[in-house]
Amino acid sequence: MIYGEKKVNEPIRWAMVGGGKGSQIGYIHRSSALRDFNFQLVAGAFDIDAERGRAFGEKLHVAPERCYPDYKTLFAEEAKRPDGIQAVSIATPNFTHFEIARAALNTGLHVYCEKPLCFTTEEARELEELVKKTGKIMFVSYGYAGHQMIEQARRMIERGDLGKIRIVNMQFAHGAHNVAVEKNSASTAWRVDPKKAGPAYVLGDVGTHLIYLSEAMMPEMKIRRLMCSKQAFVESRKPLEDNAMTIMEYDNGAVGYIWSSCVNAGSEFGARFRIVGEKASIAWDVEHPNQLAYEVQGQPQSVMQRGAGYLYPEATEDDRIGGGHPEGLFESWSNLYARFAQAIDKCDKGEEIDFWYPDIHAGVLGVKWVEKCVESADHDSAWVEY
Repeated sequence: MIYGEKKVNEPIRWAMVGGGKGSQIGYIHRSSALRDFNFQLVAGAFDIDAERGRAFGEKLHVAPERCYPDYKTLFAEEAKRPDGIQAVSIATPNFTHFEIARAALNTGLHVYCEKPLCFTTEEARELEELVKKTGKIMFVSYGYAGHQMIEQARRMIERGDLGKIRIVNMQFAHGAHNVAVEKNSASTAWRVDPKKAGPAYVLGDVGTHLIYLSEAMMPEMKIRRLMCSKQAFVESRKPLEDNAMTIMEYDNGAVGYIWSSCVNAGSEFGARFRIVGEKASIAWDVEHPNQLAYEVQGQPQSVMQRGAGYLYPEATEDDRIGGGHPEGLFESWSNLYARFAQAIDKCDKGEEIDFWYPDIHAGVLGVKWVEKCVESADHDSAWVEY
């Protein structure tokens, strides 16, 4: 159970790049980081417009002289201060992640970065090597992984409650972009621009959330090969896709399916999974995150509730309000930021990090998965080795 007690001796001095006024995700980053008193927001480069960013930062109670015009100035000036920042969160469009993350690591900062880390596996590997060289924490923003029932699913699979896993069926298929909304939305326009979004749209934007959830729940299962079919139903989005189906084969003989889409008309969100084992199945829906369906062959179907005493202790450790009360995305992100703080603390003390979190490996995995999906789709949905 989480009571908001301190997990680190002193709040970590923290900054943001991006996440300014109008940002889709800036507020949830700040709310989640600051909730448990593990971080203190002391600086930032919040906006591409320097004056607008400074004005916004001041409204967040950041000192005007520590609201910087860009990330380079932020890192350089804060490095000169005895009370300079120790960690930074990157909440900017995809095409900026690699450059900013590399600069942050080279400055000696711990990094929390939006996904995807970058556009190519080569760039991802470069960041991975830089993490090893600097010894800093690289955390990737897979925000759904902090939900309590994801931890419960991980432990159930680990303990063999489902038996050998056979089928992994996942989807993140919403309908919010079933027409060309990007014509009137700047926050969507860059997502369908290959120069700013990278080699994919929905595969990177929503599909990678699922590939990381599968990694978090089933870390021992490795993809052997995959095939992908992708489409752009809104023609102006080509060469990027707004719909894709990926089929994967795992090294233990299991098969996986991921449907990534933004044109599933009528669907508010459409993110869910079902994992089928030889004895039982579990199912979870992001829109109903407090419940995990547990269905054992030959027994009545059941639904497990967040916060219940029958959950495994690793899952109840993530509980924030007790059973019966609904928790949501802010709690999931808060759990992840709590792990970020604890990982930083252990790293700085030279202690072993004895818990899982979306680390640099998760970032590399996401970039590689998108790359392989695109490779398959561009070769008439051929199977490609993973």
